[in-house]
Amino acid sequence: MSALSVESQIFYAVLLFSWLVYVWEAYLAGRQRKIYRTTTHVPAELGNIMDPETFEKSRLYQLDKSTFSFWSGLYSEAEGTLILVLGGIPFLWNTSGQILAQAGFGPEYEIIHSLVFLLLATLFSALTGLPWSLYNTFVIEERHGFNQQTLGFFFKDAIKKFLVTQCILLPVTSLLLYIIKIGGDYFFIYAWLFTLVVSLVLVTIYADYIAPLFDKFIPLPEGELKEAIEAMAKSIDFPLTKVYVVEGSKRSSHSNAYFYGFFKNKRIVLFDTLLEDYSPLNKESAEDAGENDNTDVKFKPKNVNKKQGCNNQEVLAVLGHELGHWKLGHTVKNIVISQVNSFLCFFLFAILIGRKELFAAFGFYNSQPILIGLMIIFQFIFSPYNEVLSFCLTVLSRRFEFQADAFAKNLGKAKDLYAALIKLNKDNLGFPVSDWIFSMWHYSHPPLLERLQALKSEKKD
Repeated sequence: MSALSVESQIFYAVLLFSWLVYVWEAYLAGRQRKIYRTTTHVPAELGNIMDPETFEKSRLYQLDKSTFSFWSGLYSEAEGTLILVLGGIPFLWNTSGQILAQAGFGPEYEIIHSLVFLLLATLFSALTGLPWSLYNTFVIEERHGFNQQTLGFFFKDAIKKFLVTQCILLPVTSLLLYIIKIGGDYFFIYAWLFTLVVSLVLVTIYADYIAPLFDKFIPLPEGELKEAIEAMAKSIDFPLTKVYVVEGSKRSSHSNAYFYGFFKNKRIVLFDTLLEDYSPLNKESAEDAGENDNTDVKFKPKNVNKKQGCNNQEVLAVLGHELGHWKLGHTVKNIVISQVNSFLCFFLFAILIGRKELFAAFGFYNSQPILIGLMIIFQFIFSPYNEVLSFCLTVLSRRFEFQADAFAKNLGKAKDLYAALIKLNKDNLGFPVSDWIFSMWHYSHPPLLERLQALKSEKKD
C-alpha cells in the first residue's frame, strides 16, 4: 500500500482535527446535559437565590438549548465534511467562473471572480442555516417566552442583515485581495494594517450607522437615572457623551448593556429589557393589573410586582462593572491581543500562500486564488491554533470579569450588583449549576455562584 501524498495527508488531517474538535465539544455538552437532566431541585447553596419555579424553567430552557445545539452542531459538521469530501469549494469556484464567463469576464478578473464566489458561498450558508434559525427562534425561544418577533419581522430582518453584510464584506474583501496582489514581499504588513483600520472604522460607525438600521435607539430621558450615570462616569473620568436606550424587546426579552466609541467620545447603550421602567413586559403587567384592580388608579403602579429588569441602583451597578472593563484597560488589552494575533496570522499566511500542495489538497490543482488561500489557511490550517487561542481568551475573559466585579465593589455597588446578577440570571433563565470541564472550556463569564461569592463579603459590610 503506497503512502499517502502530501496533499492527502493535509486533507485528512484537516478532516480528522475537525471531527476531534466536534467529538470533544459533544462530550462536554453531554456532561452539561447530564447536569440539566439530573439537577431537578434547587441545591441548598442556591436556596436564597432562586425559587423552585425559576430553577425548573431555567433547567428546561437550557436543556432544550443544549439538545438543539447538539443536532445543529452535528448537521454543521456533517455539512462541512460533505462539502470538503465532494469538492464543494472548487465546484463553487468553477460555477462562479462560469457565471463570469457568461458576463464576458475572463480568468484575469480574479477579484471579481472571488466576489461572486463569496456572494454564492454566503448565500448558501444563509439558506442552509435558515431552518435552524427559524426553529431556534420560533420553537426554542418562543416556548420559553423570549421570542418577540413575528415571522414577517424575522424574514425582513434576515434579508436586511444579509444585504448589509454584503455591502460591507464585498468591498472590504476586494480591497484586501487587491492589497495582497500588489503588496509585494511585505504585503502581510499592509494587509494587517488595512484590516486594523477596517475594524476600528466598523467599531466607530457600528452603533451610529449600522445598528440603527435594525433597532431603534433613543436618548435616555433626563431624570434620576441619567444624572446618576453621568455622575458615576465623571467620578472615574469616563468621557461619556450620550446614553441611549435600544429597543431590543422587538426581538427578544434577553437583556444587555454595552459602551462603545474611541477617545473622548464614549456612548453607553442600555437595552430596554434591562430597565424595569422601560421593559414592555412590565408595562403589560401593569396594564393587566390595572384591568383587574378596582383600587384608585394612582396607587396601581406601586402595587405591580416588576417581572423583568433592574431598578436604577442595580442598573448603575451593572454599568459600574462595564465601566470597570474600560478603567482597567480590558478593552485596550483585547484589541491589542486581537491585532497581535491578526498580524501573526497574516505573517504565517505570507509564508504558506506559496505552497501549491495546500491548494491541491482542497481540489485546486491548476490555480491558487488568493481568496481560496485565505480560506484554506485561516479556516483549516490554523484551526488547531485557533482552538488553543480561543480557550486562552476564555480564561482571560473570566479573569477580566472578576476584576470588573471588584471594580464595581470598590465603587460601593457590591450589594446592588449582587442583586442585579441574580435578577439578570432569572430574566435570562440562566442555569446556575455547571459541569466544571464544560464551564472551564466554554464560559467567558464566571458561573453565577462564583461571582456572588466574590461579592458576598462586601455586600454584608
